[in-house]
Amino acid sequence: MSLAPSAPCEDEALDLLASRPLVVLTGAGLSTDSGIPDYRGPGSPSRAPMTYQEFVATPQAQQRYWARSHLGWQRMGRAVPNAGHRALAALDPDLLITQNVDGLHESAGSRRLVALHGRVADVVCLTCRTTSSRAALETELDLLNPGWLERHGWVASRPDGDVDLDDTHDFVVPRCPCGGSLKPDVVFFGENVPPDRVARCYAAVEALGHDGALLVAGSSLTVMSGLRFVKRAAQGGTPIVIVNRGLTRGDALATYKLEVGCSEFLGELCTRVSRF
Repeated sequence: MSLAPSAPCEDEALDLLASRPLVVLTGAGLSTDSGIPDYRGPGSPSRAPMTYQEFVATPQAQQRYWARSHLGWQRMGRAVPNAGHRALAALDPDLLITQNVDGLHESAGSRRLVALHGRVADVVCLTCRTTSSRAALETELDLLNPGWLERHGWVASRPDGDVDLDDTHDFVVPRCPCGGSLKPDVVFFGENVPPDRVARCYAAVEALGHDGALLVAGSSLTVMSGLRFVKRAAQGGTPIVIVNRGLTRGDALATYKLEVGCSEFLGELCTRVSRF
């Protein structure tokens, strides 16, 4: 799908990106076309997701999280890649950094990828650190909580696979065979991104120099985990293109800031690349 017609700055941004090595940073706005709501886009409701400190504090907090997430998984787990994900897989940038945990870039076929905040399809034990499949856990949650989905399937979805539900006192949460608590293998608010992931992303951004470009698609850059790569690119003199509906914390550093749809823009970028 093409942008029609492109404004002059959009044309310039597309030509710049099509002719250079790329690192791409994506956020929740890229997955809205797949039916997953975002945190901070225009019209998004205000919400405060559970922090890591809250999650580990009490069994009741973990019960509340898993009760909601079990419902949310029924929707996020069935989401499929949209045109933007497929376009990025075709573009195959030097590195694709995603702040999303939905796994849709992997499903679309992206190869050189860092899932900065992990994947919600994986589960980790907080005691023995063993990782396991979310699908297997979901089967167990169904068995331990018969009728839960039927009773609460109407509740509203949230961006991270969570839902808006308060009555969770009777939800049964399994534990790891070692006795430890289970957590999605994602970086919660209040946790640090693993250093090896950050180092790989910094290295890719720094390698761009003046000859490459950094593209940000669908992120407000509100949290430092993504904004730091924009700042590093700016320090190195790398051109930066931000595609996002609404303001971002990186706008002042951008060579071009475009308020257009991610899927449409990335599709047009694929077309431009084929001309070079």
